[in-house]
Amino acid sequence: MAEDLINSFMTGPDENGRFGTFGGRFVSETLMPLILSLEEEYERAKTDPTFWAQMDDLWKNYVGRPSPLYHADRLSKHLGGAKIYLKRDELNHTGAHKINNVLGQIILAMRMGKTRIIAETGAGQHGVATATVCAKFGLKCVVYMGAHDVERQAPNVFRMRLLGAEVVPVTSGRGTLKDAMNDALRDWVTNVRDTFYCIGTVAGPHPYPAMVRDFQSIIGKEVRWQLEEQEGEGRLPDTLIAAIGGGSNAMGLFFPFLDDKDVRIIGVEAGGKGVNAKMEHCASLTGGRPGVLHGNRTYLLQDDDGQILEGFSISAGLDYPGIGPEHSWLHDTGRAEYVAITDAEALEAFQLCCLQEGIIPALEPSHALAHVMKIAPELPADHIIVMNMCGRGDKDIFTVAKHLGFDMNTGD
Repeated sequence: MAEDLINSFMTGPDENGRFGTFGGRFVSETLMPLILSLEEEYERAKTDPTFWAQMDDLWKNYVGRPSPLYHADRLSKHLGGAKIYLKRDELNHTGAHKINNVLGQIILAMRMGKTRIIAETGAGQHGVATATVCAKFGLKCVVYMGAHDVERQAPNVFRMRLLGAEVVPVTSGRGTLKDAMNDALRDWVTNVRDTFYCIGTVAGPHPYPAMVRDFQSIIGKEVRWQLEEQEGEGRLPDTLIAAIGGGSNAMGLFFPFLDDKDVRIIGVEAGGKGVNAKMEHCASLTGGRPGVLHGNRTYLLQDDDGQILEGFSISAGLDYPGIGPEHSWLHDTGRAEYVAITDAEALEAFQLCCLQEGIIPALEPSHALAHVMKIAPELPADHIIVMNMCGRGDKDIFTVAKHLGFDMNTGD
């Protein structure tokens, strides 16, 4: 049962929504009643069998879960060393992990009587998932997307509009995910009566980081039984690896393993043009420091005066100057390791995955795969790595083609 995901959790935020010194609820007085109402509804839903029965049905029959755990045999042999498994969440309906969480939030919204759903999106996958579920339930959908991301993620913009969503290009700042989230929050304050804000990652004010993580934890929950029973390994993985922007796919994979101390956990941030290149990466844990943004305290890219820096990544989904507060806590406690991968390394991994496994990955998990490429050859053959393939690459082919010098118009 899906409710077992909640009942089996062993760690979580304190009563103030904090993961150690991170997280919390830094919002305006206008938003506080909405946040508290959402928290109350989620607490009720967590113990309501009808809520989880609906989630189970939709995850299975609409999303297509469980997503496969796939032994990447050719990639493993090519790299040498560790045995590599890919958690194939890119095979979900809509092509990414985002829909796992969107379903839960929109069901909560309907339970609260909300008829208008707003969302922010970077790579467009959260926007597509939100538009998809809104279309299924007949809800109005407005998606805020940075103007820069609208340009580089055109296929997903078209998909959202086909699904009936209004896509609002955001021109403030650099026109990326941070700016889209700012405008979505402004909308929510203005339209509090009928509107629900569906946040796409494990960030924002409490209860969002914990709630999104809870819905995404189905990823790691499935990996536990798939590796042991389905694949016949009879044990837990040695290493888990996932890419991180805000970090929802990573927390979904990591969380069910946090108490298994022998399982190594590695999060991979966007190193852009290199973490030593000012404002040309999005590695908040590698190159940032704690501060407050979008309702929570976490690691952020900021200058000496506390002003948020714009950051940079080839991947629209990782192009965010912060990270989920639970990741900040895992970083400071040492339970998880965090590394940075450059654009060039991610592009190399993107191409290798295509050639070795016949899988075109999104640029987000290509960052995680690039780190797998670094460490797998140095590990023994009986070492098991599980990497979350959190999105497919349809949305990124124009971006990749441009960087590889391929003309999509002429085919040269």
